[in-house]
Amino acid sequence: MQLELSDFSAVERSTLRLRVLYEKAGYRKFRCSRFEEYSLYQQNERFLADAQVITFTDLDGHLRAIRPDVTLSIAKNAQPAPGECKKYYYTEQICRPSRESHTFAEISQMGLECIGAVGPAEQAEVLRLALQSLAVLEVPVVLELSHMGFVTALLDAVGVDPAVRPRLLELLRDKNAHELCAEARRAGLSAEAVRELGAILTLHGPLAATLQAARTHCCCAGQRAALDELEALCGALGPEGEGIQLDLSLAGDMEYYNGLVFSGYVDGVPRAVLKGGRYDLLARRFTPGACALGFAMYLDELERLNAPMTDAAPADSRTWINIALPKGRLGDKAYGLLAAAGYGADEDYNATRKLVVENARAGVRYFLVKPSDVAIYVEHGAADLGIAGKDILEESGADVYELLDTGMGRCRMCVAGPKGFADDESRALRVATKFVNIARAHYESRGRDIDIIKLNGSIELAPILGLSDVIVDIVETGTTLRENNLEVIEEFMPISARLIANKASYRFKYRQMTALIDKMKEALAK
Repeated sequence: MQLELSDFSAVERSTLRLRVLYEKAGYRKFRCSRFEEYSLYQQNERFLADAQVITFTDLDGHLRAIRPDVTLSIAKNAQPAPGECKKYYYTEQICRPSRESHTFAEISQMGLECIGAVGPAEQAEVLRLALQSLAVLEVPVVLELSHMGFVTALLDAVGVDPAVRPRLLELLRDKNAHELCAEARRAGLSAEAVRELGAILTLHGPLAATLQAARTHCCCAGQRAALDELEALCGALGPEGEGIQLDLSLAGDMEYYNGLVFSGYVDGVPRAVLKGGRYDLLARRFTPGACALGFAMYLDELERLNAPMTDAAPADSRTWINIALPKGRLGDKAYGLLAAAGYGADEDYNATRKLVVENARAGVRYFLVKPSDVAIYVEHGAADLGIAGKDILEESGADVYELLDTGMGRCRMCVAGPKGFADDESRALRVATKFVNIARAHYESRGRDIDIIKLNGSIELAPILGLSDVIVDIVETGTTLRENNLEVIEEFMPISARLIANKASYRFKYRQMTALIDKMKEALAK
């Protein structure tokens, strides 16, 4: 029996087509060893997605690691001669920690690297191949492009402290306008500099039009040079580049990327399936003067393309915005805000046993979930938007965009303890909390050694009964603390309900989301 491409899964079909695409473009297959000397990753830790790797002692007594990254191995082995450009593609398994499973997971990648004399022609070729790589999937896709130079030049021009830059970049990547501006003001930036930094979040849309809009926000020569490079690239791509979106808030890791950065999204997959950019800094650790550009496709994410559509998932789901609301008072308040913005459901969700209610005219669909699950539904793409407390977002570390601070449910995360408590720094501080990650991060930032005691309720009892020295918990009015002879020792995180978005949905439903957010802001202003 003769096999047809349709007999293979989406991932298998994509792998075969990508291999043909890359070999026709002159890229040679690179085969990596499953194991590398651990020293390679130890010495280049800042270029890894995660510093945690699995290590073992080989039979020769050397410490080795299961490969967590392909690009490092290629950069180490390429060693191009002056003026030479080496081009490789690969299909490999890597091993990285999984935040969701709390263990290491194997990840299938296919990608390409261009190392050595990388000029404008090579940049255009790599980006064209990224576009063509997404096209072989035969589903709606979006490729977004940015340039690290536009952001870093602005940070240089306004004199941002290097210690503050990673946090500002993180807030840019999360599209968190409210905290970005607050953090910039705390860093001592002028009002004009804060405005220009916040304006980067608005520079999103079709490549040519957004480039023109970005010109009006240039504050220095470095930003203009970044836009000139993007414009030249746009011209080199010609009609093929018309589908590219520009998002200048797509700021990569400053330690890794130094020029172009880009990400690819597929309709129906909740995360980016393609990531890439220019990484000259890493290439030059192995070959002085070399440049490098490449990308990887995450094949495991494409498995979702094989998932059959259920009766609960309508065929017109791309025209709807699915919103996860938290059960309880916060959910009622959030729904009230959305209803005031013109997005009320056709029936009262509190008066029905339906799990999903909708407004067909407005194109929105609501479902109620446990507050701690809202971010999970959004991150995994079951919901496009959600309303979640800042405490839940920080504790879960959900990979979502934080688009709006609604101001609802305001309270604060605090350290509290018995009145007159004095910290004995000669021993580990015993901290009771249900917010383990938040508490750990807070005390790690201060260099304080702690023992965490995880509790799920009645946190105030812990110091009263001597189970802990202090607690880390949410405080709204402080009444419970006062009635139990406890007091706030430190406030360290303001909390309120935030509107969050799935990163892929944001690309495919940008107009609907933007219209909804604008109306929410109008309702909040009233």
